[in-house]
Amino acid sequence: MNFLADENVDRQIVDRLRQDGHILRYVIEMEAGISDDTVLDLANKESCLLITADKDFGELVFRQRLIMHGIILIRLAGITPSHKAEIVSSAINKHKSQLQHAFSVITPGAIRIRQRS
Repeated sequence: MNFLADENVDRQIVDRLRQDGHILRYVIEMEAGISDDTVLDLANKESCLLITADKDFGELVFRQRLIMHGIILIRLAGITPSHKAEIVSSAINKHKSQLQHAFSVITPGAIRIRQRS
């Protein structure tokens, strides 16, 4: 799968997904500090699922009705970056067929996947 990781995503998650064989671009390696609108636009133009820890993307997608190819919001506070990487990798591998065009939230005990209507 193709991903764009927002600059707030832990490096360990990025490295793990790359090890899993996914194609992943990382905002921090490209142009740190770009706006959320620009990040979302870039993900859409490149047909990437956006991985972020920024809840503001829910606002952009649901309230402002901006188009998305798919967003994965990581909500794993208090967990070590290496353990976060394991959780995210497992969730993506288990649910990959459902993530396109969905807003998904990964929490310590579950993943919620909401298809955009």
